Amino acid sequence: MTDNPATITSVTSQYATQVAQDLDLNTKEQERIGAELSALQTQLRILQDDQSVLHSIQKTLGNRPASAPATPEPSTSLPQQASGKNPTTRRAPSKTAAKAPSAKKTTPQAKKDKTQGAEPKAVTASAQPTLIALIRTHLDQQKEPRSAAEVTTALAEAHPQRNIKTTVVRTTLENLVAKSQAHRSKQGASVLYTSAAVQAAPEKTPAHVPSQPGQDSSKRKKADAVSS
Repeated sequence: MTDNPATITSVTSQYATQVAQDLDLNTKEQERIGAELSALQTQLRILQDDQSVLHSIQKTLGNRPASAPATPEPSTSLPQQASGKNPTTRRAPSKTAAKAPSAKKTTPQAKKDKTQGAEPKAVTASAQPTLIALIRTHLDQQKEPRSAAEVTTALAEAHPQRNIKTTVVRTTLENLVAKSQAHRSKQGASVLYTSAAVQAAPEKTPAHVPSQPGQDSSKRKKADAVSS
């Protein structure tokens, strides 16, 4: 079998193209890995420098007295250790300065300010009436019996900032009935409540004015005169 020159040329061209593409990809991959390697080497050098600094600080802290605080002071402690001076002699003022603000916080004036700041909250909380007081006041102002739902609606409109529920109002009304501070009645399927003060108030009736003896005799004389 004889080789066809055209086929050989086509296969060679394909291989050449494939090899060129592989070389291009290889070059780009080397560039990428080289860039990553350079970045990693830079990070490695930074970490090594940090390690050297941390070792120096660790050695410095290891030579300090046991009574010294564990946290390192500002960077001035390293030159002091290198010059042979005692670092505790110059750090003493910093401890005093650090304690000074805490002393100011415990002064009588600071306590007075805190107390004055807390007083408005306490007054506001104590000035708010309780739910039972609101219900009693509402019932005292009503001339007719009211249901628990009606009382809840009225109080919710008058005090929108409070979360007033019908179940709680009904329980409170029943407690007032148990304490004889309210009266309960039924109209059909509805349960109505009335304030004990309103229930006990007598109905207004025309006042009876007693007649005096002199007035009765004068009336009799007028009647006799008319009849005669």
